Amino acid sequence: MNTTASNGKHIRIGIGGWTFEPWRDNFYPAGLAHSKELHYASRQLSAIEVNGTYYSTFKPPTFAKWHSETPDGFMFSLKANRFATNRRVLADAGDSITRFVESGISELKDKLGPILWQFMPTKQFDPGDFEAFLALLPKAVDGRPLRHALDVRHESFATPAFLALARQYGCVPVYTDSPKFPAIADAEADFAYLRLMRSQADVPTGYTPQTIAQWAQGVRIWTSGERPRDVFVYFINGAKERAPAGAMALMAQLGLQV
Repeated sequence: MNTTASNGKHIRIGIGGWTFEPWRDNFYPAGLAHSKELHYASRQLSAIEVNGTYYSTFKPPTFAKWHSETPDGFMFSLKANRFATNRRVLADAGDSITRFVESGISELKDKLGPILWQFMPTKQFDPGDFEAFLALLPKAVDGRPLRHALDVRHESFATPAFLALARQYGCVPVYTDSPKFPAIADAEADFAYLRLMRSQADVPTGYTPQTIAQWAQGVRIWTSGERPRDVFVYFINGAKERAPAGAMALMAQLGLQV
C-alpha cells in the first residue's frame, strides 16, 4: 500500500465505516459477503474512520480482528466514545476517557491512527474546562503513542486561544468542510485531519473533479514546505453513497495506490 509522499510523510484517505447499504450497489462487488466488506474496503482505500466506537464499547478481540483483516500500511481512526465528550463538565470525563482508551484499542497496533474526540455542536469553548479535558488525554496506551484530533463544532472555538490550548497539549483541530460547522486549521499542528462533508448525490465522486483537484493541492501543501506532516482525509456524510468514489478520486489525483 503506497501512502507515502515524496518527502516520506504519509497521506491516508478513506471513508467513515464500512457497513452502509447503498455501498453494496456502487462500491462493493455484487454478492460480496457482508463479512468481507472490511477486507475489500481496506484494499481500495488507505484508512477508515470508525463511528461505531462513538456509540458502543468494543472488546480487544474485535480490534485484533480488524487488524488481521486489513493490509500493512492501513490505518483506523477511532471516534472516542460519546460519554467522554457529550457532557456539561468536560473536566469530569476522566473515567470515560480511560474506559475508552483501555478498551483494547492497542490491539490495532501500527494500524491505530488518531483518536477523534467529537463534541456536540452546542458545546461552546470554555477555556478552563476544555484545558482540564485536554489534560486528561493520555499520551500513550500500552506503550503505543496516541494522536488526538479535536472535532469541535461551535463557532466559539474559532479563536487563537483554542489553537494555543490544542498545541500546548499536542492535539490537532479537525478541519471540517461543512455548511454547518466551522473550518479550523492550525498551520503549526503535528498532523492534519480533514473531514469532507459536502458530497453531492448528483456528482459521481461527491465532489466535482475540480474541487477534488483543489483538495489534492491542499494535501500537497500540508505534506510539504517547512513543516511537512502526515495527513488524514475522510469523506464523511453529505451524499454518503458517493464517499468511496470521492476518496478514490482524491487518491488518484495524488498518485497514491493501494
